Amino acid sequence: MRADRGLGLALRTGAAVVITALFLFPIYWLTMISFKTPDEIFAYPPVWWPEQVQFANYAVLFKDGDAVTVWNSLVIASTSTAIAMVLGTMCAYSIARFRTGGQFFAEWVLSNRMIPPVVIVFPIFLMFVTLGLVDTYLGLILLYTAFNLPYVIWMMRGYIQDIPIELEESALVDGCTRWQVFMRVVWPLVRGGLFATAVFTFVFAWNEFIFALVLSRNQVTTFPVQVTHYFGGQSNFWAKIAAMSVLGTIPIFIVVATLQRFLVRGISLGAVKG
Repeated sequence: MRADRGLGLALRTGAAVVITALFLFPIYWLTMISFKTPDEIFAYPPVWWPEQVQFANYAVLFKDGDAVTVWNSLVIASTSTAIAMVLGTMCAYSIARFRTGGQFFAEWVLSNRMIPPVVIVFPIFLMFVTLGLVDTYLGLILLYTAFNLPYVIWMMRGYIQDIPIELEESALVDGCTRWQVFMRVVWPLVRGGLFATAVFTFVFAWNEFIFALVLSRNQVTTFPVQVTHYFGGQSNFWAKIAAMSVLGTIPIFIVVATLQRFLVRGISLGAVKG
């Protein structure tokens, strides 16, 4: 019996190692390309480790000003996520506790998130031209906030509904205001779901491409749009692509690593109702 258990554990461990290696290999290969010379990038058989680490691929991004697009994405994604979380959580609380908008309002809100961006990007562009919001932080922040609000509302509504309403009623009887109930009762219980939702909202905003491509020019070009500039009809700048991709993934890794303890509980908490 112990031998069978040991064999099963060894097989599971081996399978986990293999699967992890398969998922991590593209990240490893991308990082190695960013430190290689052009000859090493196109070498055959492949060069698994650069003979001499090249930081010039990163230096040229800062020298040419391309790296500022990562900062643009960080500002736009962070600000829009913060605004969407505040407004979306308040709206979700109203829907969950007061049935604001009626029985099917939450489903209608979610349906707006399912609209393909490419369908509405042209009329939004015309509106932004009229309002003078093209190629501005404000324009993209407002647009990303509006586009991510339905997701935030839907997720936070599920988390709030998972909290027994009796807890809030008891706090109200004890003299708390509705705002105090939210801060002292709801917030501590829903915090895991809130941070998990914030992580995914940030990732959605960070990876968004269509709106940023159409509504930005030179001032607020985002990271996903900048990467496409290195693909050409005659040749591709693989060293720049790799270096920019590594720079663009660092903020995501930091956010996920910082809030990872909320993700597992937050993804499942309140999302599925019996």
